[in-house]
Amino acid sequence: MGSKDVSKLKWKRRRQMVDAARSRRGSSVDKKIKKLRQLIPGGIRLNPDRLLLQTAEHILQLRLQVNVLKALSEILKLK
Repeated sequence: MGSKDVSKLKWKRRRQMVDAARSRRGSSVDKKIKKLRQLIPGGIRLNPDRLLLQTAEHILQLRLQVNVLKALSEILKLK
């Protein structure tokens, strides 16, 4: 086996390791996307890009609701 053959084997093995790592990361991301779809209203039918945008909007809506409830709580304390 020549040095070129050894070099090719090393690169092939390295490529396999990189591909395996990408696959593991991808499955982890897929699990997180699946969970996020369950948490966001209407998320089941959204593609991942739209799901992330909808998540940001949902967070803003929740923050607004918290702020409104805090304001109402302060108003009721004053009475």
